[in-house]
Amino acid sequence: MTATTAASTEDPRRAGPKRRRLGGPRHGAAGPLFVAPFMVLFLLMFLTPLGYAAYLSLFQERLIGGTTFVGLDNYVAALKDPLLAEGVLRVAAFFVIQVPLMLLLALLFALALDSGLLRLARVIRLGIFVPYAVPSVVATLMWGYLYGPDFGPFAQLGEKFGLPVPHFLSDGWMLSSLANVVTWEFVGYNMIILYAALRTVPKELYEAAAMDGAGAWRIARSIKLPALRPALMLTLLFSVIGSFQLFNEPKLLQDIAPDVIDSSYTANLYAYSLAFTGQQVNYAAAVSFLLGLVIVIFSYVVLFTANRRRTS
Repeated sequence: MTATTAASTEDPRRAGPKRRRLGGPRHGAAGPLFVAPFMVLFLLMFLTPLGYAAYLSLFQERLIGGTTFVGLDNYVAALKDPLLAEGVLRVAAFFVIQVPLMLLLALLFALALDSGLLRLARVIRLGIFVPYAVPSVVATLMWGYLYGPDFGPFAQLGEKFGLPVPHFLSDGWMLSSLANVVTWEFVGYNMIILYAALRTVPKELYEAAAMDGAGAWRIARSIKLPALRPALMLTLLFSVIGSFQLFNEPKLLQDIAPDVIDSSYTANLYAYSLAFTGQQVNYAAAVSFLLGLVIVIFSYVVLFTANRRRTS
């Protein structure tokens, strides 16, 4: 019997123990270790302040008795507060005005960039995205200067050429002026999301459609738009949350147009004014939680309506 045959017929029970892979048992603990920093920050920076705000919303500061537990009285008062209702309705109107225009522009820019027909597409894409990199405070101050009825360039050009210029900071124009600022800031952000979604569509679909005689408009309508539905839903959800949390732009323009933008112009601005100007921290916490509930309900209604139309 040769050495090879002897090795092959050797009793496997007499073979030495198998080597363990180095670090094998430790792989199970690697996942929690990587997640632990996020969980700690999430607990400290999100859940803890949220729980403390919920705790504050159940109390009131009274002249007699000091801090008193009142249960849901702050929430009942907030539901009856006409200033909060006006602020919520105003940001709802802002959503109806601003979001469709912003998403339509972002969609058109994304389709144009993906078509491959534009020259200097990278430069154009960067130019559309750059406003998003500008902080909202800087953007609002810039547009506030442009809107100025006395010193703004729009007013100066209108006066020079004898053309009527709308008072962009008046009561009738303020919501549209805010919508313009937010649209300028976030069109590029939404365009990047939609453009990234378009880049994931297999090119074979475009080639097959072109071979079947489909033109650019037909491809965009039958292939690109259906592929963009998840991305459009994502941008729509972000827009709902951002619209109802509108704060920076009206807060900064309040100094320029104090007669138009008061402390309750938006729901978020109202909660801020209650907490830091009126020193009603407990009531402001209740208002903030109700605003969060409104955002959840509105987001659900929008997503439910969109999904229902898609399935039908």
